[in-house]
Amino acid sequence: MEKLFYSISEVADMFDVNQSNLRFWEKEFKQLTPKRNAKGTRFYSPEDIQIIKQIIYLVNEQKLTLDGARRKLSQKKDAVAKQQEVVERLKKIRTELLGISNALS
Repeated sequence: MEKLFYSISEVADMFDVNQSNLRFWEKEFKQLTPKRNAKGTRFYSPEDIQIIKQIIYLVNEQKLTLDGARRKLSQKKDAVAKQQEVVERLKKIRTELLGISNALS
């Protein structure tokens, strides 16, 4: 069952990034807007997590700068989401095929 909100530490662990990166990206990407409680604790929604996935995809896979990733997300958010989803699927297929290959060896 998917949670409605995730803490910053859960999200940082999910993507193996520093919490400070997430706080920085929040300032850099207007699309990333986690909710905050009265104490200022951040809570990330599934939509926020999707945006973080896209940022990581653009920076790590596409090798874009943060400025380039920001522009791409603001212009073609749906295209980025589809591209990122295809890459994730292909990586899973590759892993499965490598597992089958190793089993046959």
